[in-house]
Amino acid sequence: MTSLDGKVALITGAASGIGKAIAEVYAQHGASVAIADINQQAADKVADEIHAAGGKAIGIAMDVTDEAAVNAGTNAVVKAFGRLDILVSNAGVQIVNPIERFDFADWKKMLAIHLDGGFLTTKAALQHMYKKDGMNGTSRGGIVIYMGSVHSHEASKLKSAYVTAKHGLLGLARTLAKEGAAHNVRSHVICPGFVRTPLVEKQIPEQAATLGISEEAVIKDVMLKDSVDGVFTTVEDIAQTALYLATFPSAALTGQSIVVSHGWHMQ
Repeated sequence: MTSLDGKVALITGAASGIGKAIAEVYAQHGASVAIADINQQAADKVADEIHAAGGKAIGIAMDVTDEAAVNAGTNAVVKAFGRLDILVSNAGVQIVNPIERFDFADWKKMLAIHLDGGFLTTKAALQHMYKKDGMNGTSRGGIVIYMGSVHSHEASKLKSAYVTAKHGLLGLARTLAKEGAAHNVRSHVICPGFVRTPLVEKQIPEQAATLGISEEAVIKDVMLKDSVDGVFTTVEDIAQTALYLATFPSAALTGQSIVVSHGWHMQ
């Protein structure tokens, strides 16, 4: 099953990178998509591109660390499209530094965007997914997908806050799988390896400077050394995984962590 006809998806951090790719694939398969991003102009641009390609989309301004903004943005999606079936909690940033030099403000920022953002968007989405539908008294249900990382399972130097936050998303997703089952809500965590997004491009020179090695060495000996083929995961790989999880037909698959990493981490 790959059709998302009639479904409505809210994707955070969707103005670029992985989030944008997921939004485009969902729209291609029939979903109405809300491009949520802290940058309203960038979100509107992606929505316009999807419209031009024949899809249905709107741009939504959303700071995922702000509960009022999350609630307002989520409600705006439901007002525009009438329902909410899929949440992809994807918004994220990266800050690298060794623990002894990691600024506490940066630590709090990282956990707020990745972990608090996952919680706040989930809480807002559930207000609509848990609603009773029709006369049979069953909940509307839905799918919640969190963008984790290989670092949801492993650690790397310089990424204490990122690793901590991504580990935390596993607990949130597994708890939601247990609680949401009675309301026809399923949850998953997609755990990519290194995807060459703007976020990763920014890390390459930063890690080179911190580790005292070349940018080429960062790519070969740090980022890709544990993959089976030395190849970056692509945004298309992640988007297709998100499509698979959004269209899987039953709760046989819920509370799962799906690693997409060219064999970097195997479970």
